[in-house]
Amino acid sequence: MKTFVPIPVIDSSLYLFGGHMRTVPGGWQFFEQKHQAFELMCVINGHQTTEIKGVASYDYGPGDVMIISPGTLHTNKNSSDDESMTYICFHFNIESLELKSEMIRNIVNAVIPAEQPIAQSASKAAKTIVQYSADHHLSKEQSNLKIQIALLEFFFSLTEELKKYLKPKGTNKYTESEAKTSRLIVTLIKRRIDRKEVPVFSFSDICQKVGISSGYGHRTFKKVYGITPLHYIESQKYNKAKLLLGTPEYSIEDVSYLMGASSISNFSKQFKKWSGITPSKYQRQMKQKRRVRTTKESGYFE
Repeated sequence: MKTFVPIPVIDSSLYLFGGHMRTVPGGWQFFEQKHQAFELMCVINGHQTTEIKGVASYDYGPGDVMIISPGTLHTNKNSSDDESMTYICFHFNIESLELKSEMIRNIVNAVIPAEQPIAQSASKAAKTIVQYSADHHLSKEQSNLKIQIALLEFFFSLTEELKKYLKPKGTNKYTESEAKTSRLIVTLIKRRIDRKEVPVFSFSDICQKVGISSGYGHRTFKKVYGITPLHYIESQKYNKAKLLLGTPEYSIEDVSYLMGASSISNFSKQFKKWSGITPSKYQRQMKQKRRVRTTKESGYFE
């Protein structure tokens, strides 16, 4: 019998930003902030205090880790007024809604002790990312690839360790009913965007199909996945637009039509909002070099 092993299609968005290793003096404090992404905090030396607004204040030390959920108001400061502290932090986002929801359910906005495997794999990833960021023998492209590998290895370890992680009783961030509703919303959104011609639809249309109010759907979706449903819809449309623009037989006019845009002009404006560049420039880039690269432009998602 001949062996046949199909290789899956992989279309993954990995986003890392705002990362650094820093030593700060006693009394250091950073202003209140929140992000659309997760934030990983690893303490190397000293102790840090992270206050999650309206929830609790946490003090943690060397080897301890915190993963702060998207949209969470928080402040970070050196716990000591006299001693210095060294930490590593970075913000990240991933395409997998399943992993996002499991992180939000189990580990965000609380200290993960140094003896926990999740904290150990997070610290290892953070130190590795710093190492490659500082390695001047690597080209920028090589450094970026090494950093992505370290981050993906951390995500893989998360998928393994979250199955075994013992969360404190009564700390579930959402109910199974809310998770089921959110998964149904995702399915209905994807069905529409995966069509050859994307229909014009709103989140209200999706909620009506599910049999819930838009307000409840918005709150539940954000609770489970850490992002708003609009942000998810826009990200899925952006991924679809990139895929179509990267297909040689489609013109920008074709892509605009397939994406359900009211005009080429409106599609171009929307794509530039998403990516920071025009559809024509994106097509030129795809034609010129089909290789892993770093874009200087930055937009809503990149």
